[in-house]
Amino acid sequence: MFKRTLSDRLCEAVKTFYAVSLVGPRQSGKTTLLKQLFPDYQYINIEDPDTLAKIQLDPRGFFADKKKKWIIDEAQEYPDLFSYLLGFIDSNKEMGQFILSGSKNFLLMEKISQSLAGRVAIFELLPLTYQELSTDYPVQENNIWDLIYKGFYPGVYAHQSPVDLWYKSYITTYIQRDVRQLIQIKDLSKFYLFLRLSAARNGQLINYSEIGTACGASHTTIAEWINLLEVSYITFRLQPFYKNFNKRLVKTPKLYFYDSGLVCHLLGIEGAEHAQIHASRGALFEGYVISEILKHYMAKAQTPHLYFWNNNKGFEVDLLVERREALNAVEIKASSTFSKSFLKQLNQWKDLGEEAKTSDTTLIYTGDESFTLSGNEILSYRKIDHYFP
Repeated sequence: MFKRTLSDRLCEAVKTFYAVSLVGPRQSGKTTLLKQLFPDYQYINIEDPDTLAKIQLDPRGFFADKKKKWIIDEAQEYPDLFSYLLGFIDSNKEMGQFILSGSKNFLLMEKISQSLAGRVAIFELLPLTYQELSTDYPVQENNIWDLIYKGFYPGVYAHQSPVDLWYKSYITTYIQRDVRQLIQIKDLSKFYLFLRLSAARNGQLINYSEIGTACGASHTTIAEWINLLEVSYITFRLQPFYKNFNKRLVKTPKLYFYDSGLVCHLLGIEGAEHAQIHASRGALFEGYVISEILKHYMAKAQTPHLYFWNNNKGFEVDLLVERREALNAVEIKASSTFSKSFLKQLNQWKDLGEEAKTSDTTLIYTGDESFTLSGNEILSYRKIDHYFP
């Protein structure tokens, strides 16, 4: 059982909102967390045929006991339920009466926005952060490439599952259940090829036409599929930063996967040693760092403002973070040995103008030492949580 950073915010929300919703990717630990935090709630899963039949027969009677509070899993599987929930909430006016969760996030959020807007607090639970994992798992015994290969889904660690088998099962379930239902695709093998092609472009600018040509689909189809990966919390788009500077900038977003273990499986990487020497090692570590920072914000129910910088002339900063009304420039290097040359881009960044000159600069690398050099913060991957105030 992992201690999740989001726990405190969830416990606060049930005291101040009529309903709470927890969304996120499959197997991120949503149901486990809700059962752990709220043991006095009655748990039901709408995907269970018997439970669904009872609710459909008499929805009002099923939830008639006002003393009970409910965790409803996969609520989107019975769309009519949301109208009844609205009636219960408006008549009872009791805080935290319902907690909703589900694996088909798009469908769940659609129903919530239609029926429960203004009455529900919405939270997102992603795979574990390094900090959450290290609380209950001896990560100090692992190097970064062990962690990148295994990824950060709780099930990989909680059940000691073979990593390759776990991710194979995960992808099969995702494609067979979520993808087939949401976009009704006939050729699932083509979507699996698209997944692998996307993993090979982790950390790169998105080119819909290039991916479409490689897997035999139109660029509009690829755009639709990437949107699906986003609403499923498989990938996210990192937008370019182009405010207050010159106009000769890249304005195409980059594609990143939330979980490095999933990328490794899709790339056919067979272990930590393989990941360490793979051609994608730099992108794997870069994606891990950016995802880790993103997860830290979302674990505190905060909105992250993350970007990258590229001026179309080969000068790029891996990550820009807007926080405390200031910019923070982050350079990411997949090297365990620090070199002053790693600071070249950050020093060049400071010459762009007053806003850049006054920004904080951070280098994150795969080494174990953390220190400060010439105004730059040098952080070990183990200390990313120190990046946050």
